[in-house]
Amino acid sequence: MRNFTMSALLLLVMTGHVFGGGYQVSLHGHKQIGMGLIGTSLSLDASAAFYNPGALAMMPDQFGVQAGVSGIFASTAFQMKQPSLYQARTDNPPGTPFYFYVAGKITDKLAAGLAVNTPYGNSLAWEDGWAGRFLIQEISLMALTVQPTISYRVTDQLSVGAGFVYAYGAVEMERALPVQGPDGEGRVNIEGSTANFGFNAGIQYEHSSGIQVGLSYRSRIDMEVDDADALFSVPASLSGLFPAENKVAVSLPLPANLDFGLSYQVNPNMMVGMALNYVFWDAYDELHFDFETNTPGLQDSRNPREYSNTLILRLGGQYRVNESLFVRAGGYFDPSPANENYFSPETPSLNNLAFTGGLSYIPMPGLSIDLSLLYVIGMEQEMMYVPENFGGTYQSRAFIPGLGISFSF
Repeated sequence: MRNFTMSALLLLVMTGHVFGGGYQVSLHGHKQIGMGLIGTSLSLDASAAFYNPGALAMMPDQFGVQAGVSGIFASTAFQMKQPSLYQARTDNPPGTPFYFYVAGKITDKLAAGLAVNTPYGNSLAWEDGWAGRFLIQEISLMALTVQPTISYRVTDQLSVGAGFVYAYGAVEMERALPVQGPDGEGRVNIEGSTANFGFNAGIQYEHSSGIQVGLSYRSRIDMEVDDADALFSVPASLSGLFPAENKVAVSLPLPANLDFGLSYQVNPNMMVGMALNYVFWDAYDELHFDFETNTPGLQDSRNPREYSNTLILRLGGQYRVNESLFVRAGGYFDPSPANENYFSPETPSLNNLAFTGGLSYIPMPGLSIDLSLLYVIGMEQEMMYVPENFGGTYQSRAFIPGLGISFSF
């Protein structure tokens, strides 16, 4: 009988996303999304509290508040390894990640802010009865981060900042079990939540020539669940192997990020920029899973992942059409950190090529209505999960419109 090794997906999906490299996403500001998700070198507004705490003291206004939401419409297609002709698709409900920022200058040199984000939130549902249902069938997840931040302007051109990050996550996951009963195949549902702390810090340099340079670091956060519920639905004859109510402990690192940004104000109307995001995915080498109650059919396990570090290249810019309208465009390439031998369909992380656009309409001074559009192509790749001998070709698409509003004075 297949053992229960894949139940360790609990924490993985807590931070998973169907279109992001690995299980990380970056929908944290519609102005930045419109420019290819750059932001590390920009001191546009209160969103600097998340992108680069060092830039917060450089924001042009005395006070700012903003909020926004995105709608994620994503799907993944699977083609089993030849000579099989079997195909399957996901049927995902829309995701709605949001952000909220508020920041102000305490003095000419000192600023403080608060960032609230849902950087890891979405749902993934494969069609009923698909071939990989013993690995994953459905996932529903939510994650929330809260980050108070302080920033200090050392000189007219240089500022620094830091903040601590509180991360909370909750997840529900379901998959099939390869056992038969009166109501069909067995099922397991896992529900859990956890919280932990981390930090981020940054530095910003702005030259009178229009050049801006930013560097920020977001720490690794180890998310640990000690007592998630593992609820089994199996025939009565197998209840001894799969206790109806069990507990599970598992941990997963949210990898550290080192981000570099460079932007240039070409003229009063045009700005261009780039960002390099280095993600320390090598922290995710395995997923260790520990059941409270073990049986011959339900053993603790170590599930290999062996992720590799990645470097994401982002390019973008904006153009001021007039005092009331800004337009933006950009793109990025986000390589998959996944090992091709340990690739699981719960977060089908592919090499992603993305194109972005956006605009801001300013109906009155201090008020901005921000729109963004992100289209992500998960490039076709043949991948395997060797421990379960399950593999094939995956490809994905995501269409993500967004709306935000900001106010400053």
